[in-house]
Amino acid sequence: MSSGGNEPGSRSLALQPVIDLNHAKEQLRFRCREVGPDALTDLEIITLLLVPLYRWEHAETIAQRLLSEFQSLPELLNAPRHRLLEFSGVGPVLADTLSAIRQCIVRSARAEITERRVLDCWSEVIDYIQATMGYLEIEQFRCLFLNKKHGVIADEVMQEGTVDHTPVYPRELMRRALILQASALILVHNHPSGDPTPSRPDIEMTAQLVDIAKPLGIEINDHIIVARGLAVSFKGMNLL
Repeated sequence: MSSGGNEPGSRSLALQPVIDLNHAKEQLRFRCREVGPDALTDLEIITLLLVPLYRWEHAETIAQRLLSEFQSLPELLNAPRHRLLEFSGVGPVLADTLSAIRQCIVRSARAEITERRVLDCWSEVIDYIQATMGYLEIEQFRCLFLNKKHGVIADEVMQEGTVDHTPVYPRELMRRALILQASALILVHNHPSGDPTPSRPDIEMTAQLVDIAKPLGIEINDHIIVARGLAVSFKGMNLL
């Protein structure tokens, strides 16, 4: 008679860790594995991120306070380092961890649009712009330079400004486009206020750039404004 320990599959079962489902931490990990992370709330996701850095009871408490302060997971991941370090219970290790996670998101989003026609991956373009600059505290003006097939050949920050203004220098932008031999441009900037509605200066500046680019054989494909999870397209609003 063979013993249970020698039955097929028994060895792999014996090596599996014992899960104590009476402990809240293990319940959460079990749900993440078996049901999937999509089923977890922002609070539960944040708690899981903190568990390797803090004792369980501290991780829960800090996660609750962070979510109360920053309101959502995207706001937390995009919080400036100085704000994180001002928060009680947050040290350099956690701030570094959150920065690394955010960079993973940005690089993954960038990979989705690299060497692809923007018209074939428009939602990914918006996701990338949101991840890169949607939550910045100051305005930033950047440009996606496109080749003849409307593939992204460069993505560059052209200017940074204040909380409500970024200077744009048409000569510098066009000079860079000519150096890169770009055929089209997607203009991008953010509104830290949270409202992506184009302002009158935004509209006038875009019209000026269209007029300057046209004789050079460069098309302004679109101008996108992002603001904390929201986005508007000048082309979609018939402003181009």
